[in-house]
Amino acid sequence: MSIKNPADSPNTDGINPESCKNVHISNCHIDVGDDCIAIKSGTEDTLIRVPCENITISNCTMVHGHGVVVIGSEMSGDIRNVTISNCVFEGTDRGIRMKSRRGRGGVIEDIRINNIVMKDVLCPFIANLYYYCGPKGKDKYVWDKTPYPITKDTPAFRRIHFSNITAREVRAAAGFLYGLAEMYVEDVSFENISISMAKNAEPGMPDMMSNLEPMAQRGFFCSNVKDISFSNVTISNHKGPAFYVENAFNVEFSRCKTKNAKNDDPMVKLINVIYRLQLSSK
Repeated sequence: MSIKNPADSPNTDGINPESCKNVHISNCHIDVGDDCIAIKSGTEDTLIRVPCENITISNCTMVHGHGVVVIGSEMSGDIRNVTISNCVFEGTDRGIRMKSRRGRGGVIEDIRINNIVMKDVLCPFIANLYYYCGPKGKDKYVWDKTPYPITKDTPAFRRIHFSNITAREVRAAAGFLYGLAEMYVEDVSFENISISMAKNAEPGMPDMMSNLEPMAQRGFFCSNVKDISFSNVTISNHKGPAFYVENAFNVEFSRCKTKNAKNDDPMVKLINVIYRLQLSSK
């Protein structure tokens, strides 16, 4: 299938499986003004919540748009068992984007992304639990960074694995992971990843959340994360640390390195990190 909408046209998603099971999307060319593929499972107001599960996306070329493969923010019925492989992304705002907020509930889990080439993207990897767009998105309950009690309305992201990915001309940040103060993004791995930042990149927002400053040529920015590993990850042409991690448990770095850093900041900056498992650049 080939889908083409003007790059500046709003609400022109390509394919949106919602509360679906056993979906295969392959050999497609998608060029749109909004999300190329958006996987959803209803909002907190959906009366009967049905998960979206067993989704495969392969051998696709996707250009322009706000996100290439977006999971959420409507994920109250759960989204699980998603594989994305052998795809090319070019000229999009975000690459793989997971987003939700307090009040939605639901779980995004068991996601695997492998063999991807990206070019000219704002941010390749997003996992944001403070996403503020939509009804009630600007309420204090959504943006407050203090911990809240965990209830059925607390969303969760876990078991997400990226491997064998190249991203060139990245504009804002290499990756952006931001869990809730009470529900960390959990069990995420990056293996065999090569990211090069764009020259003269204009500052942009890696994702939509309150009190976040625009970024340009930043490395990975991780906050409120647990059991995160980076193995054989290379960041080139970046400003600031290649890996900035705050409020975290169990962070592992193995065979990571930087190239052509724009300043003398350390490769890794850790703030309030407990049980750092390994730090090796070999």
